[in-house]
Amino acid sequence: MSYPANYKYTKEHEWIEVDGAKGTVGITDYAQSSLGDIVFVDLPKVGDTVEAGKIFGSVESVKAVSDLYAPASGTVTAVNEELANAPEKINADANKTWMLRLDLTDGASADGLLSATDYEKFISEETGH
Repeated sequence: MSYPANYKYTKEHEWIEVDGAKGTVGITDYAQSSLGDIVFVDLPKVGDTVEAGKIFGSVESVKAVSDLYAPASGTVTAVNEELANAPEKINADANKTWMLRLDLTDGASADGLLSATDYEKFISEETGH
């Protein structure tokens, strides 16, 4: 599994791509692989606010339902509507399948997240691989 170097990562397995005061959020390839076939995604609505480290939705797979945690705080400006009818797109390419777009409250809040290298180390420590 590879993780884009321009993304930041949470220990809960979400990623964010920050572009100035905007952020794009998804889940990592490790997360989708661990979950198995994703069958449903529950996301907030445009205009909702999310808070860094707090639950903003969930993904349901054939194995389990997992909460999604916001990697940064902000206001939702877009939700990937394709996921309502095709949640399996996350399994096909988690690194490119975004869930939310945000106007960030504080773009610097993502600075405390893991780099791709640190996230890979975290996963190997968590899994023992």
